[in-house]
Amino acid sequence: DACRYFLIESGFALLVALLINIAVVSVSGAVCSADNLSSDDHHRCNDLNLNSASFLLQNVLGKSSSTLYAIALLASGQSSTITGTYAGQFIMQGFLNLKMKKWVRNLMTRCIAITPSLIVSIIGGSQGAGQLIIIASMILSFELPFALIPLLKFSSSSTKMGPYKNSIIIIVISWILGIGIIGINVYYLTTAFVDWLIHNDLPKVGNVFIGIIVFPLMAIYVLAVIYLTFRKDTVVTYIEPEKNVDPAAQSRMESGLTKPDVSFQVDVAPYRQDLADIPFPE
Repeated sequence: DACRYFLIESGFALLVALLINIAVVSVSGAVCSADNLSSDDHHRCNDLNLNSASFLLQNVLGKSSSTLYAIALLASGQSSTITGTYAGQFIMQGFLNLKMKKWVRNLMTRCIAITPSLIVSIIGGSQGAGQLIIIASMILSFELPFALIPLLKFSSSSTKMGPYKNSIIIIVISWILGIGIIGINVYYLTTAFVDWLIHNDLPKVGNVFIGIIVFPLMAIYVLAVIYLTFRKDTVVTYIEPEKNVDPAAQSRMESGLTKPDVSFQVDVAPYRQDLADIPFPE
């Protein structure tokens, strides 16, 4: 039941995100490709950013387009900030195993997560925030394989998921999509760097020095992605439970409420102290 509900929730969220992205691309294409586009709007289309994108809605919303765009942008910023802050807080609580008062821990972890973006926004203004978004997108593109490949391998591995692993059709489709996305990101990151290296104003010696440093790092990055893809998983995390075990006793064991010296656990699965000690979000 939990897997089915998670599938419904994730599928609905992805469907809404897909519709929103289609709407954004469609509106931008319809406005910027119009024949009666003014010179000011043509200049804005050539340099779209968060400050100038509200004019795309003028044909539909009229004078209120700027206000509604600002409200939507504020809601989007709040949503992404809250999500990122909570994610950073939970990760730091788990990895660092912070032992302090709840309000102090929450305040510290959330400040660490949000302070860098706040400082850049205050110092750089709207232009600095736009550049920060571009830099963050490039960093995410660089880190994508190290999050996507383990997810695909974990969900497709019988040693990790047992009978709940992905079907062969899902495995093939997900790996094709994953490799395609990673390939596109690597291609655009590489071409963007080469284009910058050719057209920047640095002296030729500086460009050669930067190339000597960056290109080997890019090769190491590609080799690391290949190693991560073909590395074998040997640690078994899924253990088939016995069918004649009391469900209530099994639930207590999985929740960490029963000590490992209880006899029924020998027939079910070894006690997982690491799972029992995971701090839940507060």
